[in-house]
Amino acid sequence: MPANTKMYWLHALTPLHVGSGRGMGFIDLPIVREKVTKWPLVPGSAVKGVVADHSGATKDARESDTPDGKLLKAAFGLSGDDYSNSGSLVFTDARLACLPVRSLYGTFAWVTSPLLLLRLKRDLELAGLASSLPEPEAVTEQDLHCPQGTASALKDASNKVYLEDLDFAAHENSIAATWADKIASWVFPHDPTWQGEFKKRFAVIANDSFDFLSETGTEVNAHIRIEQEKKTVAKGALWYEEALPTETILAGLVWCDRVYPKNGTTQEQLMQQFCTAELKLQIGGKATVGKGQIRCLFS
Repeated sequence: MPANTKMYWLHALTPLHVGSGRGMGFIDLPIVREKVTKWPLVPGSAVKGVVADHSGATKDARESDTPDGKLLKAAFGLSGDDYSNSGSLVFTDARLACLPVRSLYGTFAWVTSPLLLLRLKRDLELAGLASSLPEPEAVTEQDLHCPQGTASALKDASNKVYLEDLDFAAHENSIAATWADKIASWVFPHDPTWQGEFKKRFAVIANDSFDFLSETGTEVNAHIRIEQEKKTVAKGALWYEEALPTETILAGLVWCDRVYPKNGTTQEQLMQQFCTAELKLQIGGKATVGKGQIRCLFS
């Protein structure tokens, strides 16, 4: 892994629909999921594409011989027979880090699992950010770990937490507190208010319980098409569409590969130019109805 590797985080400000085509079950338009775990993700190609669009990497801009044009061409590549090159920036898939789940107390919880955190820790190690992070602890099916030293907004007076139609016994945990502190600092830098809200709603549940919520806790909305002349529902024009809910947090890796063409541009320049500042992006489908608005942050 290159030394210039960074983590990037996606924080959904509106429901996020990155579709996988026509579904086979009752959901007509499902979101992209990993083949093995069935956890939702956002493909790295989609992330790189919207970062390129946000940066103004049009074909004309990349063909320009200006300093900005050279950076865009090196970062995002250029198609063509004679002067084509691949982009040097590499984005992995953005994988699920915390799933927002409806809670009886505290409105919603940012839920994760030991296996999810273990895999996230592996990515953080590649980015050089895991030096002070402990190994996640196993959690029993009946229990839920919340940050120690933080007044959780999720539990009642008897330390019970109700997520969707599941109930758990809440236990304060120092390892959960460390993870909550770190993720809050990366996703909400310089925003102590939201860092505090995140810690109050952070919860670690058993792997099997999380798998259940990752498949049943997404948004599924019915859509119809109206006949323009009759102003009635068109025959057969009813479909169900899935989306990741608002407040979903995903994480991936980004690094700069070998820079080509050799026009004086360096890896450090590309990472500084395109992978430093927080970005406000639109990703996935349904843009005209406000879907897919996200914050993209680099650690």
